Amino acid sequence: MQIAAGRLYAARMGTERGRQRLLAAGWLVSLGITAVAYLQWRAYVREVEQRAEDAERTRDEVARRRAVEERLRIARELHDSLTHSISVIKVQAGVAAHLARKRGEEPPPALLAIQEASTDAARELRSTLDVLRRDGEPNGNGLDRLATLIDRAEAAGVPATVRVVGDRRPLPPEVDQAAYRVVQEALTNVARHGGPGAAATVRVAFAARELTVQVDDDGRGAPAAPEPGHGLTGMRERVVALGGTLDAGPGDDGGFSVRVALPLPQDAGRPVADVPGERAGRS
Repeated sequence: MQIAAGRLYAARMGTERGRQRLLAAGWLVSLGITAVAYLQWRAYVREVEQRAEDAERTRDEVARRRAVEERLRIARELHDSLTHSISVIKVQAGVAAHLARKRGEEPPPALLAIQEASTDAARELRSTLDVLRRDGEPNGNGLDRLATLIDRAEAAGVPATVRVVGDRRPLPPEVDQAAYRVVQEALTNVARHGGPGAAATVRVAFAARELTVQVDDDGRGAPAAPEPGHGLTGMRERVVALGGTLDAGPGDDGGFSVRVALPLPQDAGRPVADVPGERAGRS
């Protein structure tokens, strides 16, 4: 009797151990299936992310290629339309000056100004075309050429003075070029719209985090709300693209005023000794 009870107990214990072993094996199989499913899901997610990155990279490359093609098209159009005309102006002005000297006469200042302006325009146009072909790099025109702008304005009959405030330091190329273009366009507007005898004052102020350029004239001014032309619109677009501001309108004492503020990074450079555009006789 006791032997039979022992055998029955042993059989039950064996069955219980079998169940436990089966349950443990089931858990192990479930964990293995879960791990495999998770790894497959992670692989699928990585594949989807990689496809998205490849698609975005492809879109960027297509957009960049189209932008390059558009710049090249614009460069060809500018070369075909403007370069020829400017070259003709330059040649005609040079021939007229040569004939005047051949007759023993001094060429008129206006003719020499046309010759110089056409030479500078041809140089800047070539530089701009190079920029378009080189993916939009700065073309080297900056405040170091401010004296050339002043000379050109005076040759066009616009007396101009320059005042530089603060310590000059190297500027980011895009800021330097924008400041140059603002002064160039403002002086051109004085020559066009200021009227006879109009004079201009150019003020360049270097601050810790900002470059300020202001051009005032004492000409006949403009209406209270001047209609913006291509020059003013182009200036504003260039300045706003750099995070700056532009204010243009009638001056407090008559004439017209253009003021531009361009932000500077903290590491814009150390001060340097010389000041662009300052020469003897200018304050």
